[in-house]
Amino acid sequence: MIMENILLYSKSHEWIKKDKTKNVYIIGISEYATRELGDIVYVELPVVGDQINLDKSFGVVESVKSVSDLIAPVSGKILEINSELENYPELVNQDPLNEGWMIKVEINDPKELEKLLNETDYKKFIEEEK
Repeated sequence: MIMENILLYSKSHEWIKKDKTKNVYIIGISEYATRELGDIVYVELPVVGDQINLDKSFGVVESVKSVSDLIAPVSGKILEINSELENYPELVNQDPLNEGWMIKVEINDPKELEKLLNETDYKKFIEEEK
């Protein structure tokens, strides 16, 4: 189980952190991903109540450079979406780790978190990827 405000990362550049509520986690994309994508102009998110599945697409971000799938770092039920992104997708670029969050989920299996990278390992992964 991860503690509040500790970020974990997937190799597809999504981050996840514990919310204040038990078993609820917030998901967004990393600062690295926002730099690589460029200016984000559109975000497509799932509907509250939908299920997301580990390593499957749960939405799309469109930037001036490309369109990219958002890949779920865990499986779970969508409890909330960041509806601000509908009118202000640039929040993802401006503040990807806070105001630019995307979804809140109740995760199905906390063991899935064990497969994610901590900040140090994520930075090493990025360096190796370059």
